[in-house]
Amino acid sequence: MIPVANRDSGRDQEARSNSRSFSSNSRPQIEADQDSGRNSYADCCLVEFSEKSDEELDELSRKLYGADIAPIVEPTVDGDVPAIVELTVDDASSWHSLILSPSNGPAFIFVILDEISCLSGVEFSNLLTLSMRARLKRSSLYTFGCIRPSRESTDEPHQFQGPGFSRHVCCNEPGFHRKKPLKYPSNYISTTKYNVITFLPKALFEQFRRVANLYFLLAAALSLTPVSPFSPYSMIAPLVFVIGLSMTKEAVENWQRFMQDMKVNMRKVFVHSGNGIFVKKPWMKVEVGDVVKVEKDRFFPADLLFLSSSYEDGICYVETMNLDGETNLKVKRSLEVTLPLDDDQSFQDFKATIKCEDPNPNLYTFVGNFEYHRQIYPLDPTQILLRDSKLRNTSHVYGVVIFSGHDSKVMQNSTKSPSKRSTIEKQMDKIIYVLFTLLVLISSISSIGFAIKTSKQTPFWYLPQDDKNLYNPTRPLTSGWIHLITALILYGYLIPISLYVSIELVKVLQALFINQDINMYDEDTGTPAQARTSNLNEELGMVDTVLSDKTGTLTCNQMDFLKCSIGGTQYGLCSSEVELAAATQMAMEVDDMSRTGAHGSEIELEIVESGERRSRNRIKGFSFEDSRLMNGNWCREANADVVLMFLRILALCHTAIPEVNELTGGLTYEAESPDEGAFLVAAREFGFEYCKRTQSSIFVREKDPMSHEPIEREYKLLNLLDFTSKRKRMSVIIQDESGQILLLCKGADSIIFDRLSKTGRSFEEATKRHLKEYAESGLRTLAFAYRKLESSEYFTWNDEFLKAKTSINGDRDAMLERLSDMIERELTLLGATAVEDKLQQGVPQCIDKLAQAGLKIWVLTGDKMETAINIGFACSLLRHGMKQICITTNVDMSSHNSTKGVKENILMQITNASQMVKLEKDPHAAFALIIDGKTLTYALEDDLKLQFLNLAVSCASVICCRVSPKQKALVTRLVKEGTGKTTLAIGDGANDVGMIQEADIGVGISGVEGMQAVMASDFSIAQFRFLERLLVVHGHWCYKRIAQMICYFFYKNIAFGLTLFYFEAFTGFSGQSVYDDWYMLLFNVVLTSLPVISLGVFEQDVSSEICLQFPALYQQGPRNLFFDWYRIFGWMGNGLYCSLIVFFLNIIIFYDQAFRSNGQTADMAVVGTAMFTCVIYSVNSQIALTMSHFTWIQHFLIMFSIITWYIFLVLYGMLSPDLSGNVYKIFLEALAPAPIYWLSILLVAVACNLPYLAHISFQRSFNPMDHHVIQEIKYYKKDVEDRHMWRREKSKARQETKIGFSARVDAKIRHLRQKLHKKSSPRVSM
Repeated sequence: MIPVANRDSGRDQEARSNSRSFSSNSRPQIEADQDSGRNSYADCCLVEFSEKSDEELDELSRKLYGADIAPIVEPTVDGDVPAIVELTVDDASSWHSLILSPSNGPAFIFVILDEISCLSGVEFSNLLTLSMRARLKRSSLYTFGCIRPSRESTDEPHQFQGPGFSRHVCCNEPGFHRKKPLKYPSNYISTTKYNVITFLPKALFEQFRRVANLYFLLAAALSLTPVSPFSPYSMIAPLVFVIGLSMTKEAVENWQRFMQDMKVNMRKVFVHSGNGIFVKKPWMKVEVGDVVKVEKDRFFPADLLFLSSSYEDGICYVETMNLDGETNLKVKRSLEVTLPLDDDQSFQDFKATIKCEDPNPNLYTFVGNFEYHRQIYPLDPTQILLRDSKLRNTSHVYGVVIFSGHDSKVMQNSTKSPSKRSTIEKQMDKIIYVLFTLLVLISSISSIGFAIKTSKQTPFWYLPQDDKNLYNPTRPLTSGWIHLITALILYGYLIPISLYVSIELVKVLQALFINQDINMYDEDTGTPAQARTSNLNEELGMVDTVLSDKTGTLTCNQMDFLKCSIGGTQYGLCSSEVELAAATQMAMEVDDMSRTGAHGSEIELEIVESGERRSRNRIKGFSFEDSRLMNGNWCREANADVVLMFLRILALCHTAIPEVNELTGGLTYEAESPDEGAFLVAAREFGFEYCKRTQSSIFVREKDPMSHEPIEREYKLLNLLDFTSKRKRMSVIIQDESGQILLLCKGADSIIFDRLSKTGRSFEEATKRHLKEYAESGLRTLAFAYRKLESSEYFTWNDEFLKAKTSINGDRDAMLERLSDMIERELTLLGATAVEDKLQQGVPQCIDKLAQAGLKIWVLTGDKMETAINIGFACSLLRHGMKQICITTNVDMSSHNSTKGVKENILMQITNASQMVKLEKDPHAAFALIIDGKTLTYALEDDLKLQFLNLAVSCASVICCRVSPKQKALVTRLVKEGTGKTTLAIGDGANDVGMIQEADIGVGISGVEGMQAVMASDFSIAQFRFLERLLVVHGHWCYKRIAQMICYFFYKNIAFGLTLFYFEAFTGFSGQSVYDDWYMLLFNVVLTSLPVISLGVFEQDVSSEICLQFPALYQQGPRNLFFDWYRIFGWMGNGLYCSLIVFFLNIIIFYDQAFRSNGQTADMAVVGTAMFTCVIYSVNSQIALTMSHFTWIQHFLIMFSIITWYIFLVLYGMLSPDLSGNVYKIFLEALAPAPIYWLSILLVAVACNLPYLAHISFQRSFNPMDHHVIQEIKYYKKDVEDRHMWRREKSKARQETKIGFSARVDAKIRHLRQKLHKKSSPRVSM
């Protein structure tokens, strides 16, 4: 078999144009190869194609090479053949042939021979004939570029050395890389925070980052001293329990991440094990140098050098959604020298060496050399298959592993799993500092008082002998220092250790409710929401900026063909979502203002009819409804010839590939962009079905308007001028069956209108008017035009174009751009299309609700700028009339000038834009900042990033396009650190992992493209629309619950702990506790813990429906209204007041007066128990006043806490005096029979809560918060009785925003009002 390597081919027409340059009489001089000692030839000749029978060809092949030659090229029916074919005989001998096939006449082959010896002229001629009769196997998707030089013949190996280029890979020798000095990492990946070795030290470090835990550790150590008022177990056991519980939770969450990592590591791939045998191995067992075989629709396990594929021309199609967010397929091409490695057996003796760059995070560059058979070939990104991209439309590929595991580019773009703490938790540390300062202060006062008391009094006669010299009157200073330790432990209840246990428990239960929320369950995939970490629940309610990926997160990459304008006539009766929403809002307003329903009825009727039309239409990508174009009726239109050309452009101007659906038998289209797919579906429905594509032709089945029978027409594809972000248009040059050459063009309206001829502007004004209406309706538009070309003009231009295409100098792109611009002139306008970008379900509504909640939304995408802008319009981040600020880097400047010059240019753009925003006076004006990845590289540097951030935050929306995963993370860090506010990042692919981990909160979308984003996230949801409920409902609830819970915890502990200080001061700073040890132990564990847990789990200021209807309520979180220092100190002050009332009222009541009926006074146990009872009643009454939402659970737990206190008091008092001590039967015999005890409880509880009751009454009456108003409306059922008022309140309860669906609808309403005003204005007669 002769190995074959097929080159990129131009079209036959282009090839024919080159045939004029060759002469049949040209023969170079034959030279002798002196070194080899035999005759070698470098010969050029022109031979005429001659017919040979198959038997003669087979005999020739056996004579020359002793084997059959596989057919490689076969002329088409009309004699056309591909342009360039390279045939390799062996390592030392090769020839290149350029097959030239004119439209009629014999075919010719221009042949270059290189070191072919021992061939006679007849044998050589026969061999060329043989190459013409062989068959070329092609893939289904071709490249439509023109002729270009061979890579191996034009490109020199890369010359690199030094640091950054030390990678050395021996192909098919994986064991070589396990040894030093290479020792490359395995393909095992881990996104976990801990492993078996690091768990204990890192988890302990995380726990003791909390200031309170450090204090508890110190207190536990001090409890081991003899001066401790409590036993060591009572201090150590709670600390161990709290730390152990938190570490257990961390371990469980880390284990879940580990299991998801293992799902990826255990994926299987075919790996060459030797002797041409491929066996399945887990990804984690793949090593550098391994040859792997990846099958269709599988992910690549590592970064691979592409060797060959199931297509003999060495191409494959890759989907890189996980890397750059793009869903259009990328064409990868292997080196031609490796094309013969096309089956398993060919790798039996395969050896090669790769020298390339070191691991780095850059997804779009690669530099390396491939050494094979003593030849060196340069490598570039087109031969690299990156980990986590997916093989599509290709049966299989072979590749060799270059970068594995954490060396792969996608993992290089990831960051280590961060340790995230919520804003409230960080602020708790500051509160702990305040309380610790208070603790030290009162302990110092106590110790100073004890030292003074000790120095002025003789030893107390009633105290036992002090062997440890703790209260020696002769050494009062020492006694004071020792007493300080006692006081620090005694007053330790000011800093509640049970707070952290309660918070952990509450957060776990909150996460459980998030996981079980049926409204965030995706029925299509069976995926619920998941709180992967419960540490950040309350942070969900404090988000200021959302940074979102685009593809797979916002979009489902589906376009719907909705309307079109052809020849100045509008077609399409269906309304866009923006039009429907605007009409609905207008109808409601008209109904509210007039109550007549005249205009409203018309608008509502239009909505119903349009909605019914769209519901009837079930064709994916086609929501068009207009009988004038359907079923061949277009031929009856006045401009039928214009309509015909327009519909043909729909079917011909694209790069899509048709594929037969195995299930339905119909055609589906693999298009580079979703709008191309929508155009082809529309063309099919109009009767122009694109059905087949070859290297040189496009076939369309055109339905005859009269007979409705399909007629297959062939259009010769001569040239294709690709779409680029700079050109903003694409064109195809075709030749129809009549021989007419046509240029068909589609592109942005501004670009197309500038290229129209004077005679081609007949429909310009009408089309512009229609385009404006489409834009206002939120539709994506493209203008269509064409031009007839004369043959002489085309061939002259094509000659120049081919020369530019095959040139290898640095001006190649500029030359191609100039020539493309030259031919795309003097166009004739046909019309325009309007397609609706189909976002994921509920995305516009979700973005609108988040915008109304006051959140800023940034989009970070790997897509090109035009695609990102179109998506911005689709999801209402951009709208018609919004001023776009595009910050870009001039390509020529960045390549020729210094970095300093580029940065100065970017700084000037940013400065000018910032000045423009500041000087804007229109209150409805909105700005959108759009920046590409190349410019962002400079904008994120230290000397520019603050100016860039200031501009970005002053704009209504920000879109960053063509950004790498690393840049996504850097932008997220800039927003997080630069604004100091909470950021949330959301994405669905491996390219989003960096920003998900960098943001304060990371949300992963568990889509169909892998689980990398989910594994790195803090929360996971199935669709973007669930983010609305996650933030606006659960975030709002969790924030208020945790904030109120913490404030209440500090309140009750201050109210309880300070009574100990007052009593100690009252008793001469003796260190005596007024409470029994068991009272103090049960206070936080049982008697007050359950109500506060119910507050943290079940509290709702408003229902979930109200949260969604009044999104402005969410701003209570970002503004931190419930956990600012004003509120914190307010609760602390409330605790201080309560402690004073509890202590002094009880002292006044029980001091120096009869307590029992027989005249006995109260002792310390009675006073302590009565005081403790008052604390229990007061704090439980306080939490009842704090709660807004009651269920039987809250009622039960509050009553349970109080009843439990009495049950304990009875049971504890019934124990033996040896166990119960001074409280033996204290309740049954002393307290219960005494009326003063019950009266004191009532008096103290009322007095403690009266100020809070007065405060909230005043606030609700004169300065109500938003939720107070809503609660009152709901309580009095005004939402049912007065719907007009309810709608008015809802319209006011949203943040003023310039983005989102509502902002676009408002703009549409202003436009409609202006139109109505113009219509209703009376005409002034002159």
